Amino acid sequence: MFTTPSGFNPHLACAEPGEEEEEEAPQESPGPAACLTDGPPFTSASLETLIQNLVPTADYYPEKAYVFTLLLSARLFIPPSELLSRVCELCIKQQQLDQSPLDTVKVRKFGPKILQLLTEWTETFPSDFRDEKMVGHLKDIIRRIAPCDEAYWKTLNQMLQKLNQRLALMSQGEESFFKVSLNASSISDKLVAFKTKPPPIQKDILSICNDPYTLAQQLTHVELEHLSHIGPEEFVQAFVQKDPLDGTQQPSFSEQKKTSNLEAYVRWFNRLCYLVATEICMPAKKKQRATVIEFFIDVARECFNIGNFNSLMAIISGMNMTPVSRLKKTWSKTKTAKYFILEHQMDPTGNFYNYRTALRGAAHRSQTANSNREKIVIPFFSLLIKDIYFLNEGCANRLPNGHVNFEKFMELARQVGEFMTWKQVECPFEEDRAILLYLHTAPIFSEDGLYLASYESESPENQVEKDRWKALRSNVLAKT
Repeated sequence: MFTTPSGFNPHLACAEPGEEEEEEAPQESPGPAACLTDGPPFTSASLETLIQNLVPTADYYPEKAYVFTLLLSARLFIPPSELLSRVCELCIKQQQLDQSPLDTVKVRKFGPKILQLLTEWTETFPSDFRDEKMVGHLKDIIRRIAPCDEAYWKTLNQMLQKLNQRLALMSQGEESFFKVSLNASSISDKLVAFKTKPPPIQKDILSICNDPYTLAQQLTHVELEHLSHIGPEEFVQAFVQKDPLDGTQQPSFSEQKKTSNLEAYVRWFNRLCYLVATEICMPAKKKQRATVIEFFIDVARECFNIGNFNSLMAIISGMNMTPVSRLKKTWSKTKTAKYFILEHQMDPTGNFYNYRTALRGAAHRSQTANSNREKIVIPFFSLLIKDIYFLNEGCANRLPNGHVNFEKFMELARQVGEFMTWKQVECPFEEDRAILLYLHTAPIFSEDGLYLASYESESPENQVEKDRWKALRSNVLAKT
């Protein structure tokens, strides 16, 4: 989605001999300032140069890809409030906004461009503006240009109104998911497998929804709802570490609560895995268990067709959990041909080659789609996080000469930007509140509970399983 940003600000002067650029560590290749006016892609630059090229002028505006890349990655080096402060300071200096009278003609050319930058910032990274300093910088720069055109105040008010609405929706969504997570956790802790399996103590999934396509649609609702709350900055903040040059520690996610949405999404994946395993291990008869397995196989197939790879992988992972996979008598009663096809699609061999091929196909379909139904692409999220993690670990943030490794952050922006495009798709399926409530709140077994239910469904086959079964039963009796 993002092309390589090559548009350095042509109005910035190259460093003169003897200036700071010359005093840095020996460079293996020409610095980015050497090609500002030529326009080829650059791979590194000093942080100050990168910030300078973010600042618009009367006749220059940075490429959109460049804006996204720098706003995303700069927070690894300085807080967003400091970045905006530096941008505003450069604007004031370049446009002489601290002098009176202002150059009205010049400011009127500059005004729409700085407003465009601020608009992109507030729309793409709205959580940055939970910091009052950010809003203060925004208002200050508009106050300085407003005397040249009163319409700037109106634009500012509209911008702030949309920003406040978005922040309010984000807060409501975060609180809602937090409550659901707590409720689901407290219910699951109360669900215990007893010495002799009792009659079902809960509704099962087939009593709530017996149509695989409908359940796949509702799972897609849950996935897209979670995705809608994840901001691009969460991917970067998850890997904040000490700056090797100055040794400063940036605020961690736990301190800023910036990864709460990302963590909630991971918890949802784990819950779905355990829900699938619970539904399979719960029935007392193997024919019923086989029916549930076949149902989830069909649900997984529908998720694949929709483009919901995260739910697909969660379902397959749930069926691959040892308490489920060991139920040989149950699996012998199951039609598994479709399951093996799906398992092949999500095979981790070759760094998930088959899945990545299918994902590219879904992404291509999304780009040429005429309907929201065809635009849906929900990636296997844990693998996306893993890809970003290894990108971060495998490439340094700074080069030996002190420059920011911008090539790394362009690749990061490409991956995150693609995800941001996918998460904006509006779910085309009608909500079923009963199914959604069940998915979020149905009790699930703990790992020990799954093993105990599995052993009670099909007796242990070896001494290790017999010892574990005995220990689990003893624990349950002790608790009751």
